[in-house]
Amino acid sequence: MSNIDKQALREAAERAMHDDWGYDTDIFHEQVTPSVVLALLDENLQLQREKDAIEAVALAMRDDMRQAREQLEAAERSMAEQSAIVAAAEKLVRCKGRYHSELNYRALAKLFGVITPDLPPLVHENVHYAEAVEVEISALRQRIAELEAREVTLPAEKFCPSEYAGSQYWEETEVWNKAISACAVAVRAAGIKVKES
Repeated sequence: MSNIDKQALREAAERAMHDDWGYDTDIFHEQVTPSVVLALLDENLQLQREKDAIEAVALAMRDDMRQAREQLEAAERSMAEQSAIVAAAEKLVRCKGRYHSELNYRALAKLFGVITPDLPPLVHENVHYAEAVEVEISALRQRIAELEAREVTLPAEKFCPSEYAGSQYWEETEVWNKAISACAVAVRAAGIKVKES
């Protein structure tokens, strides 16, 4: 800033404060001229401006860091969501057969870039999608028919002689029979046949 000897100025000021005769005060007044005072004030003002500028930069950097941290967290959440979607899609591609036609399997594999060496190449690349859907529908209809045709046998109700009335065995038998009846009602409501025993 300035070439003022601040240490010498300080020492002269301290001596002048303790001077009873005025000799050191005169020396101090000789050293402290209007140009020295103005230079010190200018230097002080410049330091204050630099301090204010540094504080402004620090505040801006803090805000930028907060914003960058929020963007990073949002990007990490997005990546986690996307990796979960990709993992689910790859799992979906890998579970071909029972729930997905081969064409759907191939389309998903192509979409997500999954290599499928387990599939033979298509003989006819122009296989119509409706044919694949028909195969799926007929398989589902067959499974529904199998489920509707099946019959369930529930355990038989228990008989408890009347001489056990009021005993624990009597109460357990009543609970058992009510449970069997409730199961039969629920199974019939689901469309499944119940064999009478």
